[in-house]
Amino acid sequence: MKILSLGAGVQSTTLALMVARGELSPLDGAIFSDTQWEPESVYQHLAWLTPQLPFPVYVVTAGNIVEAIHSRRNPTGGRYVAIPWFTVNHDGSKGIGRRQCTSEYKLTPIMRKLRDLLGVGRRGRIKAGTVEQWIGISTDEASRMKDARQKWMTNRWPLVELGMSRADCLAWMERHGYPRPPKSACLGCPFHSQKTWETMRDEQPAEFDQACEIDAVLRTGHARGMRGVEYMHPLRIPLREAVEAGQRAPMPLINLFENECEGMCGV
Repeated sequence: MKILSLGAGVQSTTLALMVARGELSPLDGAIFSDTQWEPESVYQHLAWLTPQLPFPVYVVTAGNIVEAIHSRRNPTGGRYVAIPWFTVNHDGSKGIGRRQCTSEYKLTPIMRKLRDLLGVGRRGRIKAGTVEQWIGISTDEASRMKDARQKWMTNRWPLVELGMSRADCLAWMERHGYPRPPKSACLGCPFHSQKTWETMRDEQPAEFDQACEIDAVLRTGHARGMRGVEYMHPLRIPLREAVEAGQRAPMPLINLFENECEGMCGV
């Protein structure tokens, strides 16, 4: 089975459409793992993209990540999945939380869907190399390439094999008259760049307001962190203030490629 991990961003959209045009070998399907906190533009793009493709697109989810943030519980009632918020700890030191959201809200639903498609149960044995998973990582993000943890799956990065960068993908989309895909990532992802936050504030104010609301939730009620005070922004002040302050002062450096969702989000 050959499956595309579809983030509905630039790179994975390019791969999907290259298959549709016969420029790459056929796929058996694509899987979009939905945290239910994507920008509306991503859902609109996915609705446009799906009928363009000669293979099925499966949408899977582990539940609504915003509800989990509010309640500090998973949709199943289990332990809360850690998100790498920026922290000011009780002893005054600064840190960053563990990242479990990618595994629980992206990777796990994909693995479960693949098992369903293969007709095996949660614990059923699968022969090594049964699934080839395509991931939309381009040459400028090659540091994000990681082998699959499952022996029955082999990861493949066709854009790297073709020597294509993100800019090459955008140029390919433009040559063929396709719309530019939005960036796929949770609205409140702590790995957003300062530019992303500013663009969201200026061009999608309702979504920026929602992110600011959830940022405030991190420091109130059931959602308050146990280790210290949590923030979405690396300046470790409320999001709206941080975006304004970030325009006037140098920003803390974050390695976005290495930290961005194991190569599964935003591609």
